Amino acid sequence: MAERLDQPRESRRSFLPRPQADQDAAGRVSESIARFLGTPSFIFWLTIFCIVWLGWNAFGPEDLRFDKAANGFTALTLMLSLQASYAAPLILLAQNRQTDRDRVQAEQDRQRAERNLADTEFLAREMASVRIALNEVATRDFVRSELRNLLEELLAEQAEQADADEPAEPGAERPDGKPARAERKPERRRV
Repeated sequence: MAERLDQPRESRRSFLPRPQADQDAAGRVSESIARFLGTPSFIFWLTIFCIVWLGWNAFGPEDLRFDKAANGFTALTLMLSLQASYAAPLILLAQNRQTDRDRVQAEQDRQRAERNLADTEFLAREMASVRIALNEVATRDFVRSELRNLLEELLAEQAEQADADEPAEPGAERPDGKPARAERKPERRRV
């Protein structure tokens, strides 16, 4: 079978099995250790440990000392270096996980802000359409003034109708000051 050039080669080093670790579990462990390394209680207990180590190896029984002061407490230096060499990567792992969480949180915040902006813009458009619609709606005062005008017109027409129905004497005036029309009597026609 011919090798495909558009795909990478498979790794042929399979003589050592790779350990499979749960990334999330390892991250949680590293974070818990890094959290403890950053606390005052860790500093306190490390100081107590170093004082006991130095006191035992400087003032303890000669035959029970395991780290000689003449050698500059080499074992203590080695222990502290080992602790520091493991602490630094653990702290970096914890920082990387925190950075990932911050990135996810920032993305969620950005999406929430976009939704809020879209909702705000929608509400602003709706408020504008309500304002436009309210400008076209008759207000209570407008309706009252129109009804008042119609009532005045009806009363005026009714008054005119009442004046027209009353028999008027020649030369009499109507209440509005205009001369009254004389009522015409129907004429009889002679046949």
